[in-house]
Amino acid sequence: MPATSPTLSHPSEAAQNAARTTAAAISTPVAARPAAGAKVASKVPAAENTLRILKLLASKRGPMAASNIATALGLPRSSVYHLLGVMEANGFVLHLHEEQRYGLGISAFELSSAYSRQEPLSRLGRPMLASLVDAIGESAHLAVLHGRDVLYIVEERAKNRPSLVTDVGVRLPSHLTASGRAILAALPKSQVRALYPNAEAFTARHETESPIMKYSALSSHLDQVRQRGYATEHGEVTPGFGSIAAAVTDHVGWPTAAVAVTFLEDRLPADQWPALAAKVQKVADELSVRIHGRPA
Repeated sequence: MPATSPTLSHPSEAAQNAARTTAAAISTPVAARPAAGAKVASKVPAAENTLRILKLLASKRGPMAASNIATALGLPRSSVYHLLGVMEANGFVLHLHEEQRYGLGISAFELSSAYSRQEPLSRLGRPMLASLVDAIGESAHLAVLHGRDVLYIVEERAKNRPSLVTDVGVRLPSHLTASGRAILAALPKSQVRALYPNAEAFTARHETESPIMKYSALSSHLDQVRQRGYATEHGEVTPGFGSIAAAVTDHVGWPTAAVAVTFLEDRLPADQWPALAAKVQKVADELSVRIHGRPA
């Protein structure tokens, strides 16, 4: 396992922060939401337009002029200037006077930091994983990408099943795990290449070398994951154990985490893996919706 791993950088960190902030602030049970595509008139238009401005700014790589914000959102310029003034006074936007543009302010950053402190992924994911474990009788976990590693943030152990190495707080090389492969497959290929620039980036846990020990093998495997819709692992973390995983994605399709199940391979014939994968994918999609993401 690498001693130190580079921190993964979202191509638009502001967009990721906005997704996290929105999920933390207005997380709503799935059953309470309107059907996809349904238009619901807001009873608080000023609040809705404020959030629309924040989401727009978060989706851009740089600050925007107020006139462009108004055009993009179809709002009167006077309303946009008024809302931006209130948001600036409260630190949610920053006015760059020389450029006559607006960008996100420190208060927006503080919201994203609060999201991390409150661990909403763990809180939302734990009961969903517990239900999955009850349904399939195998252990499940939730992991996030941390540099080239996956970091396990939730583990739900199935009754009478062996202990696993994937305890909360454990880090493992992502290219060896189903969780990591599911997340890597949802990343842009250029990002994966940046994470694995040379042979030294690949490590194995056992004397028997993993089949994925160079970038070409990883790239080929991730293509299979994208085509299949889920990732697998066969004894590369712990001999005799297999895993199936699916990515949890945010509102721009960026992989936020992965849901996985782990089991003794001799207990589950290969022809039963797709059916189990469908159950894992369903939970990953439900968690994506709960964080206001875009299910795979």
